[in-house]
Amino acid sequence: MKVRPISTRAIAASLAGLAIVTGVAAAQAASAEASPAQNASSWTGSSETARAPQAVVQNGTLSADAALRIADAASKEAAKRNQRVTVVIVDRSGATRLVLKGDGAGPQTEESARRKAFTAVSFGKATSELGKGLSGDGPTIADIPGTLFLAGGIPVASGGAPIAGIGVGGAPGGDIDEAIAQAGLKAVAGQLG
Repeated sequence: MKVRPISTRAIAASLAGLAIVTGVAAAQAASAEASPAQNASSWTGSSETARAPQAVVQNGTLSADAALRIADAASKEAAKRNQRVTVVIVDRSGATRLVLKGDGAGPQTEESARRKAFTAVSFGKATSELGKGLSGDGPTIADIPGTLFLAGGIPVASGGAPIAGIGVGGAPGGDIDEAIAQAGLKAVAGQLG
């Protein structure tokens, strides 16, 4: 077995990678090549230094505690209205965070609530509002898989951007589902920022 010595170039590349990962700036550049910012400005013909794009974007996330408080408040509102519903909360990407199926809620209520929550967070609006604009011939946003434009889905927003969706399904009217969802949102509204 022949052992080859590690080259200076390989060591320099490893150290440069380590500096990037740990956020430490390299003391001196090992090559005379232009930096990415200089390359970007030469591609655009700009004499100004181009701003490098951010590699990581921070997004707000609804906490598990907040999701539980929303579901609890919605469940209490449903009981007060004598409604058998399911409450679903999804995160910004549409992944299910919580399902609370009330006693006596029908088998269709979970899917209905999930799709309403998904639709609300996807478009950042209540499903009752989104449903009003659907008419005419040809494809519409209602053709997007997983969406449901019946009232009962509302977004949870923080800093003006949707971070979660609440969906309620099972009441005899979407307006009742939406009122139950709004009662859930009200439980955390002052803490969303």
